[in-house]
Amino acid sequence: MTTKPNILFILSDQHTPDVLGCYGDPIVRTPNLDRLARAGVMFENAYTPSPICVPARMSLLTGNFPFRQQCWTNSDALASDIPTAAHALGSVGYFPTLIGRLHAIGPDQLHGFARREIGDHMTDWYGGRPYTMGVLDKAQRPFPESLINSGPGQTSYELLDREVTHRTLQVLDEIAASRRAGDTRPFSLNVGFILPHQPYVARPDLFEYYLDKVEPPRLPRPNEPADSYLVWWRRQTGLDKVNAADEMRARAAYYAMVDTLDGMIGQILDQLETLGLAENTLIIYASDHGDQLGERGLWWKQTFYEQSVKVPLLMSWPGMLPAATRRDQIVNLVDLTATIVQAAGADPLPGIDGRSLLQLARNPDTEWDNKTFSEYCTDGMQAWSGGRVLQSRMIR
Repeated sequence: MTTKPNILFILSDQHTPDVLGCYGDPIVRTPNLDRLARAGVMFENAYTPSPICVPARMSLLTGNFPFRQQCWTNSDALASDIPTAAHALGSVGYFPTLIGRLHAIGPDQLHGFARREIGDHMTDWYGGRPYTMGVLDKAQRPFPESLINSGPGQTSYELLDREVTHRTLQVLDEIAASRRAGDTRPFSLNVGFILPHQPYVARPDLFEYYLDKVEPPRLPRPNEPADSYLVWWRRQTGLDKVNAADEMRARAAYYAMVDTLDGMIGQILDQLETLGLAENTLIIYASDHGDQLGERGLWWKQTFYEQSVKVPLLMSWPGMLPAATRRDQIVNLVDLTATIVQAAGADPLPGIDGRSLLQLARNPDTEWDNKTFSEYCTDGMQAWSGGRVLQSRMIR
């Protein structure tokens, strides 16, 4: 066993904890994430720093809330001079490796990682709106086609995630071979999946399995005048065109995508065990934000409702963290940055917002400031605000 732990961080995209067996969903099949929860600590009240992809992910890299690094939208680049957890790991002997999705905007596609295997699904650019991908725009962007055309099939997102899984297994093989050759250095491996992000299209067999099992949304749609912004947002995104059958197909496909994701994660966990690499490995699973899945008539993310802003968070570290444990304190993805840095024995990143979760994971009576924040400010709000960019914050 090395003195410093190995670190395996698995990050998915748009996975609400409402569709996860260990968080109480009785329908979805997630045996691998469920076993990770049994092996470690499950945080029941984990939140994203922003309910949209890029700001959440950049905050996760640095441990800062979006306002501190002026990264609020999916078109904002994180400045390369802002230190990240990957920089900290590199300073204490790790060779931080990233496989798959990062979703960083701009020329810096490493942000401290020493090695990157497999990039994002598409080129990331400054200011996405002037660009077009033709008919693919409707699948990529949050328009109603992702629900109206939902159902059985296979997306390029799933294909990329399968390649990410395959390459991760290869890298673990390489690490095991180097260990047999006498290399005792710990590894740091970040694995980025895109599933279960829309479009809501999934393998036909899994889609059919869930189609007659999923339940319709429970919470009613927004009404004027109390929810005037959300009424406008539904119209702006075309959700008024979506019918009940569309919603049920999309929900079934989402469940199927989570099932598929869980299978890929299971391959990685199995490989870790088979190669004898699990003993001193800190494993973290999280997602960048949730998905509303039709609750209140809303889909995707971009609100501060629980289905959008709450995320799954599982941590396992044999012998160092308790097993089969739940924590109900309020935590945030930015806390993972401080957690990883502390676990690696690196110097804390200066002045960050995140707090290490290690002591809380070990002791439920740890003194903890039980509140957190989430921010949202993105281009679509300009139409609502008469062209002025508005910023919204959730405080819990």
